[in-house]
Amino acid sequence: MTAGLVWLGAAQDFPDPSTALSNPNGLLAAGGELGVARLLIAYREGIFPWFSGGQPPLWWSPDPRAVLFPGDQHCSSSMAKLLRRENYQITCDQQFATVLARCAGNRQDGTWIVPEVSRAYLELHQRGYAHSLEVSVEGELIGGLYGVQVGSVFCGESMFHRRANASKVAFLAMAALLFRQGFTLIDCQLENPHLHSLGVRTMPRQAFIEHLRTERDRALPWPVCNQMSRDLMA
Repeated sequence: MTAGLVWLGAAQDFPDPSTALSNPNGLLAAGGELGVARLLIAYREGIFPWFSGGQPPLWWSPDPRAVLFPGDQHCSSSMAKLLRRENYQITCDQQFATVLARCAGNRQDGTWIVPEVSRAYLELHQRGYAHSLEVSVEGELIGGLYGVQVGSVFCGESMFHRRANASKVAFLAMAALLFRQGFTLIDCQLENPHLHSLGVRTMPRQAFIEHLRTERDRALPWPVCNQMSRDLMA
């Protein structure tokens, strides 16, 4: 298929991800409504939105894809010491709206989590598709992340921290919880040094999509958690 950016009509289907641009990597389509139905279709096909304020919705499916498989997560010796020393409390889905808002405010170069995006992901959460993990110390929320569940795959969207290493704690805690629950993959979208240090690697887009299509209809319950990080990752 020929690569090229597609402008979506209101009810138009997404093009095949194999037609996405290579530069910028993975840009597939623009436009279309940013509603729950559209988002659910996108995630089931290995597509996610990412754009800045003032732009139309931009839809991406990069090649390769950054992923974390069970057993690949890496906790450095310094992180292990930190987890034993600090009293990190880990919870799930207790402060989704706050995590979303703090992820939006965590970007020095602007954010793609504009009000219409926030509304859409809040509705996804209310319908049981989007989830959050929170890291707190003595009742203070210091880090967290959120994303979308697609069967046994968790598609991570954004994370934040208010103290050093809190986003790493959130990521490692999420991996521990999900893989114990039977999840088969955490989608991290694009690799960066921070994620690489935690065990994230890349896989070809087509292999990722094939895995997603195999696993997207598995009915896995979202884990319930309210415990100390040192116990969770023991």
